[in-house]
Amino acid sequence: MAQRRKPRLSDGIYDVNMTPLIDVSLVLVVILMVATPMAFQSGIAVSQAAATGKKAAETAHVERVELEVLSNDAVRVNDRIVPRQALDETLRPLLNASATRRVVVRCGDAVSHGAFVGVLDEARECGASQIAVVGGAHAD
Repeated sequence: MAQRRKPRLSDGIYDVNMTPLIDVSLVLVVILMVATPMAFQSGIAVSQAAATGKKAAETAHVERVELEVLSNDAVRVNDRIVPRQALDETLRPLLNASATRRVVVRCGDAVSHGAFVGVLDEARECGASQIAVVGGAHAD
C-alpha cells in the first residue's frame, strides 16, 4: 500500500507587517502639524454679537455702522440701499466719523458666500476696527 504524504506547511511569516502602518501614521502626523497653524490663521477677524446684549447694543447703535448684504449687487448701509460698487465711498466717511469704528453685518439667505466675504473684506479695508456678524436678515 502506498503511503500518502501529508502536505507540508511552509514556514511562512504570519505576523502583521507594521512598517507601512507606522509610515502612513507618521506622514499624517507631519501633515497635521503643518496644517494646524494655518487653520487657526484667519484673514478676517470676526466677533459674533451676543443676543443677550440687546440693551447694550441699542445704546451703542449710534456708534456703529449697520450693513446688510441684500444681494450680490446691493448693500443696505444704515437703512440706505446702495449698489455694491458704491459701498467704499458710502462706508468710508461713516467710519471716519464714528468713534468706535464698529460694523454690524447681516446677510440675506440668497447671497453667495463670496459676496458676503467680499463685503467683510471691504469693511475692513475702509477702516472698521470691529466687525460683528449678526444672524438673520433685517425685518422691513
